[in-house]
Amino acid sequence: MELGIIGLPTSGKTTVFNALTGAHRPTSVASTGKLEVFSLVVDVPDARVDALSAIYQPRKTTYAKVTYTDIAGLDKDLGKTGLSGQLRNKITPMDAFVHVVRAFESATVPHPLDSVNPQRDVDALDTEFLLADMVTVENRLARVAERLQKGARADERRVLEKDAALFQELQQALGDGTPLRNLGLSREQCAHLSGYGLLTLKPVLVLVNIGDDDVDPATLIDYPHENSAVIALKGRLEMEISQLDPEEADLFKEEFGIETLARERVIRASYDLVNLHTFFTVGKDEVRAWNLPVGGTALDAAATVHTDLARGFIRAEVIPFDVLIARGGDMAAARKVGQVQLEGKEYIVQDGDIVHIRFSI
Repeated sequence: MELGIIGLPTSGKTTVFNALTGAHRPTSVASTGKLEVFSLVVDVPDARVDALSAIYQPRKTTYAKVTYTDIAGLDKDLGKTGLSGQLRNKITPMDAFVHVVRAFESATVPHPLDSVNPQRDVDALDTEFLLADMVTVENRLARVAERLQKGARADERRVLEKDAALFQELQQALGDGTPLRNLGLSREQCAHLSGYGLLTLKPVLVLVNIGDDDVDPATLIDYPHENSAVIALKGRLEMEISQLDPEEADLFKEEFGIETLARERVIRASYDLVNLHTFFTVGKDEVRAWNLPVGGTALDAAATVHTDLARGFIRAEVIPFDVLIARGGDMAAARKVGQVQLEGKEYIVQDGDIVHIRFSI
C-alpha cells in the first residue's frame, strides 16, 4: 500500500511525513515549486504480530508494510497553473492520498494565501483533481467517438458503446463537482478504470494539521465524500515524539494525553479506505503479517505469499487469531478440538486469520 502525502506549501506535509515514518527530513519553510518525491517503507504496528512472535519465537518477524511518499511541487497558485503532467505522473500510481491541510497560525510561517482557511485549501486541491479527471474523461470520450465513426466491428462496437456510457456518467458527475469515488462504481468498473489514472477515484484521508490545542476537525472542514475520512493531528508534536526513543516517547504521550500516535490512526484509517485487512502466517522460521483486500479468498492469500502456493493449492488451514491465542498458541491442541478449519479456494479470508496453505506442485 502506497500513500501519497499531498497538500499546499506550508501545510506541513514533510512534518507529517516525519511523524508517520520517524524520518528526519528537513521541514523547510520556503517552497521552490520544484517537483520532489521522497518515499519510505515502514512497518505497520500490529500487537497481534508481537503476540504471535512471543509465542513462536521465530528466527524472523515481519510486519505488514506501508509506503509513504512525500510529494512536493504543488504551487500556491494551483488554481491558475493546474496540475503539471510530471506531477500527475508521480501521483497517479498511489493507492490513496493523505491530504495535509493547514489549520494552525504561525507568525514565523506565513500561509502562502495570507490566511489560514482549511476548507478553502482542501476545496482548491479537490477542484484541480476534478479538472484533471475531466480532461482524461473527455479525451477518452473523443477517442471512443472517433473509433465508432470509423466503423468498428460489431463486437468492438458493443465494448465501445458500453465504455461511452460509463464515461458519460463520469463526465456528468465531474461536471457537477462530484468526485468519482462518490458514484458507487462496481468492482468491475473500477478495475476497468484503473488504467486511466483518475485522481478523484482514489480514497482520500484528510489530515487537519492543527497546533497545540485540541480541535474537532468537523468544525473546520465539511468533507461529505465516500471513501474519505478526516482526522486531526498535531503535526509538530507528533513528529517530535516519533523521533524519540520508546521510553521518552511514552513520557511525552502521557504528558500530552496522547493515547494513540498519528501513525497508528492514519494506518488504521488508510486500511479502511483502501479496503485492506491482514492475515498471518506463523512458524519457527517466520511470523509474518500480509495485506489482503477485504473479500480476498484463500487462493488470493496463497498467491500473496507465493505464486507456487496458489498454483499447487490443495487446502488452507485457517484459525482466527483470537482462537489461537485462547489456546495459548498451541496449534496442535486447536486441531484436536476442531478449531483449525480446512477451507477451499473460495473461502473468504477474515481479518486476523492465521492461514497455512497445503499445496503440491
